[in-house]
Amino acid sequence: MNVKRAIGCFALAMLTCQGLKAQSDGEKERAYMVQAMLRIADPVLNSLSRNELKKQMPVEAKDPEERKKSTHLEAFGRLIAGMAPWLELGPDDSDEGRLREKYILLVLKGIDHATNPAAADYMNFNQGSQPLVDAAFFAQALLRAPVQLWGRLDAGTRANVLTALKSSRVIKAHQNNWLLFSAEVEAAIMHFEGTADTKPIDVALKQHLGPWYKGDGAYGDGADFHWDYYNSFVIQPMLLEVTKVLSQGDTLQKKSHQLVLKRAKRYAAVQERMISPEGTYPPLGRSLAYRFGAFQLLAQVSLMRQLPKGIAPAQVRSALYTVVKKQLEMPGTFDRQGWLQIGMAGHQPGLGESYISTGSLYLCSEVFLVLGLPASDPFWQGRDEDWTAKKLWKGMAVDIDHSISD
Repeated sequence: MNVKRAIGCFALAMLTCQGLKAQSDGEKERAYMVQAMLRIADPVLNSLSRNELKKQMPVEAKDPEERKKSTHLEAFGRLIAGMAPWLELGPDDSDEGRLREKYILLVLKGIDHATNPAAADYMNFNQGSQPLVDAAFFAQALLRAPVQLWGRLDAGTRANVLTALKSSRVIKAHQNNWLLFSAEVEAAIMHFEGTADTKPIDVALKQHLGPWYKGDGAYGDGADFHWDYYNSFVIQPMLLEVTKVLSQGDTLQKKSHQLVLKRAKRYAAVQERMISPEGTYPPLGRSLAYRFGAFQLLAQVSLMRQLPKGIAPAQVRSALYTVVKKQLEMPGTFDRQGWLQIGMAGHQPGLGESYISTGSLYLCSEVFLVLGLPASDPFWQGRDEDWTAKKLWKGMAVDIDHSISD
C-alpha cells in the first residue's frame, strides 16, 4: 500500500471511530442551498440592518437615476419573499437554527428601517408605479412568515408596515399580472388587520379564474398568452396565496383555492419537465435576469407538499439544486462586493429590460421556498433521483405527459 493511500485509509478509519458519517445527497444539497441563499442575502440585509442600503447598493440599470426611486424596495421585498418560509421554521439549537435566528433579527431590523419615515433607508411604497409590485412581494414575505416576521414586530413597526402597504393603493394596476400585486397587498392587510379593500381582489380573481385562464395549467399575462415565466414569477404563486387567505372560513373561496391549486400542480409538472439533464432551461420571454426565480412555482408546490403524482420530492430537489448551482457559479453573477449583476448565465447587461435594476434581480430568491421544508422532511432525505428529462435522455422509462381540463 502506498503512503498516500495508507494516510487516506487511516483518516477514514479515524472518522468512523469518531462516529461521524458522510452526509446524504439531500443533506449536502440543503447545506449548499442555505449557503447560496445567504450569499445572495448578505449584502442586502447587512446594509439595510445598518440603515445603509441606499448608500451601499449599486444600481445597475438602463436608467440608474430613475430606478433608484424603487430598486431598494425591490431588493428587500423580493429577497425576503423567498427567504420567508425558511425563516418561519424559527430558531433552534442546530447550526442552521442559530443561523435562522441571526437572519430573522436582520430582517426584522430591515422591516423597521424600510417602513420608518425617520430612517435613512425608508423605502418608497407609493411614488411612481413600480412600488406596487414590490409592496406585493413584501406582503408575500409577511404572509409566508406570520410568526417569525409579523409576529415578532413591535406595535409601532406593525403600524408602519400597514401604513406603507396601504399607501400603495394610490398606484393603478395595469390590466395584466399587476392586478395580482394589488390583490396580494390587500390579502396581507386582510390577514393581519381583519379588513381590506376587497375590490382589487375581486377584479384579479374574476379575470384570472375566468377569461385570462388559457387552459392546461397556464394563464395569460392579461388577455394574451405570453411565452415567458410570469406564471411562476407572479401569477400562480400570488393566486395561491390570495385564495388561501380568502378561503379561511369561506367555502366558496376554498373551491377557488382548490381550482387554483389544481392548475398550479399541472404547471409545476411542466416546469419539472423543462429542466434539462444539465440543469438548464429554455431562455424564453422577458425578465430572464430573475434567473432561477423562474422556478418559484415548482418550489412553492413542493413546499406545500402538493407535487403531482409521479414526481418524487428527491427528483425536484436534485433538479433545483443543479439549476441553482449552474447559474450561481457562473462568473459574473456577483460583482466584487457580492451584489447580483444583470444576466441569466453570468453578467449579461443586455438582458436587462428598462424596468430591470439591481434590486429586481433578487426575485431569484423565490427558488429557496423549498428551504421552508425542515431538514427532516423527505424532500431533503436520501439519495438523488433523476428528474424527468434526465431519465428520458438516459433511455429510461418515463410517464406519458397529459394535459388537464377543468
